[in-house]
Amino acid sequence: MPEIRGFRKGRSQNESEHQVAYNLFIAYDLDAPGQNYDKVRSAIMSLGLWWQPQFSLFYVHTEYSPQDAYAIVHAAMDSNDKLAVINAASGVISTWDHPPIAEINAIWFAP
Repeated sequence: MPEIRGFRKGRSQNESEHQVAYNLFIAYDLDAPGQNYDKVRSAIMSLGLWWQPQFSLFYVHTEYSPQDAYAIVHAAMDSNDKLAVINAASGVISTWDHPPIAEINAIWFAP
């Protein structure tokens, strides 16, 4: 499988062995002052397998519920920032010529 920027094989340090997995889209808007992108992105990446298709949008396969994922990421944000965590039962992403469908599916169907 080719390496894709933002695609990480493996699991986060915080993942545990649970039976339920979620496929989440996490979008954020960091407003001035603050705008600690590194802290927010680190919180998102700690949730599990992830892929970043756009600057402020992540797709995450995680054991955390949408509510728990929201709480973890929100804790890394300033009070004036915005956050959306969306539980994706299905979807299609294709806004460029060669989307990495195999990499997306590898995360989507991870056990």
